[in-house]
Amino acid sequence: MEKMQRRYIVGEKNIDALIEKLTKLCAYPGTEYLLSEIFTTVVKLGQESGDKGDLKLVNNALKELRYSFKIFSPYRNVKKVVIFGSARSRKTSSEYRMAEEFARKISRDGYMVVTGGGPGVMEAGNKGAKKGTDFGLNIRLPFEQKANPYLEEKEKIINFKYFFTRKLIFIKETDATVLFPGGFGTNDEGFEALTLIQTGKSKPRPIVLIEPKGSSYWKAWKQFINNQLAGSGFINKEDFNLFYTARSVGDAVRYIEDFYKIYHSIRYVSGLTVIRLNRKISDRVLALLNKKFKDILTSGKIILSTAMEEEIQRGECPDLPRLIMHFNLRNYGRLCEMICTINKLG
Repeated sequence: MEKMQRRYIVGEKNIDALIEKLTKLCAYPGTEYLLSEIFTTVVKLGQESGDKGDLKLVNNALKELRYSFKIFSPYRNVKKVVIFGSARSRKTSSEYRMAEEFARKISRDGYMVVTGGGPGVMEAGNKGAKKGTDFGLNIRLPFEQKANPYLEEKEKIINFKYFFTRKLIFIKETDATVLFPGGFGTNDEGFEALTLIQTGKSKPRPIVLIEPKGSSYWKAWKQFINNQLAGSGFINKEDFNLFYTARSVGDAVRYIEDFYKIYHSIRYVSGLTVIRLNRKISDRVLALLNKKFKDILTSGKIILSTAMEEEIQRGECPDLPRLIMHFNLRNYGRLCEMICTINKLG
């Protein structure tokens, strides 16, 4: 695989030699071919595009991603929750108080909190989070959005020019998504999270819809999803397993923590789907899983296993037990249902 990757070159000996030399000076061991490809892409951009707009876009996006990785990398071993909701929610609103309470409880339980860094529900999330456990991913807008005053550690504020890089970091660097009532932006983030899991572009995660008592926001939203999307055949009924409607802050916190009670993480290795577990499940539960979820397998059965060789080489949780299966890479709603079943019965 690495040799195939190295064929990606500029095609001019002097430039390719310089790229090779620069790669040796900069790359971490084991990342040489990837850094070489990045340098090659940059050179190709310089050769092929004289459009300053194109180059500015690539330059700004790459800088935003690099800086974000730098900020988050020391905290990669800590689970994080991203909170979305309206920037226009007032401090006296029920959803503001609820978001503040949620952030306070989930951060006390060891999670870090990530918000969009602005006012409203975002501000409430940063306000409620335990000191030193929150981030703000701010977006530069001509109106409405400036960093809220509860982001005390300035190094944990990241200012983005582009929504797409910001949205990538929201998903990449967090482990759960919580949505309070909001406008276009909130729905955009919610639908993107759902789409990424539904299509297998993102790993399964808890997506929680939460609202104050008496609100009908998510009830109306779910009616639209059921009537217009599922009713028209645009999604499957099983896709309702991709999200959960919480009735209270305690319910939301409990659902997120339960999602990772036994389920640890997922990996795709050599055509197999590997589900890592925090502890081994019983033979009885394994038999139930094989009976209930055989429809999402292309062949064989779900089996208990130790770490795969590739995982051992990469040092990816080698001591954790695994479930291994030939998942059809299509029914991700059912996969999320299976994860919840494991957590409930395991």
